[in-house]
Amino acid sequence: MDVSTVVRWRDRYAQEGLAGLEDRPRSGRPPMYGPEVRLRIVATATSTPPRPYGGWSHRLIAAHLADTGISASQAGRILAALQVKPHRVRGWLTRPADPQFFSKAAEVCDLYRTCPPRSVVLSVDEKTAMAARSRKHPDRPPGPGRVRWREFEYVRHGTVSVTAALDVHTGQVVVEELPRNDSAHFIRFLARLERCIPTDLTIHLVLDNGSSHTSKATRAWLAKHPRIVAHYTPKHASWLNQVEIFFSLLARAVLRHGDFSSRADLLEKVTDFAIAHNETARPFSWNYKGRPRQTEDESAVAAKEPCHAR
Repeated sequence: MDVSTVVRWRDRYAQEGLAGLEDRPRSGRPPMYGPEVRLRIVATATSTPPRPYGGWSHRLIAAHLADTGISASQAGRILAALQVKPHRVRGWLTRPADPQFFSKAAEVCDLYRTCPPRSVVLSVDEKTAMAARSRKHPDRPPGPGRVRWREFEYVRHGTVSVTAALDVHTGQVVVEELPRNDSAHFIRFLARLERCIPTDLTIHLVLDNGSSHTSKATRAWLAKHPRIVAHYTPKHASWLNQVEIFFSLLARAVLRHGDFSSRADLLEKVTDFAIAHNETARPFSWNYKGRPRQTEDESAVAAKEPCHAR
């Protein structure tokens, strides 16, 4: 270090104390690429990429703007500073306008909040194409500092589909194999449900707009069974159907990391999960737009008795 540097910092400390040791304000090095180049980078990243590419990468942007001399890493830094992330994608749905959306949603939510007298409310849907796959080699269990190891290669044994009916006011669920997802099998499932429910109770079904739920055959069968009342969620709003919550639990607990030696093995494990779920079943604390499904007092009552007893 040069003596003049030591003298300069000593004098600054003597005159200003610790504050004198801070860096002085300065303009810094001018940016290598001016506003024009930066705007071209942003315009490129937010445009449709050339064929045959499906999206922009930093390397592709740099190649597209080769006349500027910018590198892929420099393009990435400029985009990162502006919070432009061409590599990120978020799915969304262009839902057609439905003037009855909120009235249909309110109808379903009211059934969740208050069960009509002498009735049972069932949320019904199918979970299709669950893959029965077994790994070629067994997993290695986790340990300190090590996650579970799983073999990449697997053997396919086919798929399994099920239909489920969730009693939204008790949390109990019925799961049954679905050989084929069509109106005929759906009607048979509804017929079995009807036989299992006391004849003096009205059955309210919450359904999405799946083809087997809205077909002429299904509607004709429902018309001949007036104690079964169908309530359809708005289109593209099957998330309003509470049985989807049960399917989510099933996926996380059984399907995601499961190993299944056959279709029968998968179906047995799905059935066992439903049985275990029913042993401690309670109504889901489900909300729509922040509106409580029921009050705390009502929740306590609903957890102790089925809605048709009230």
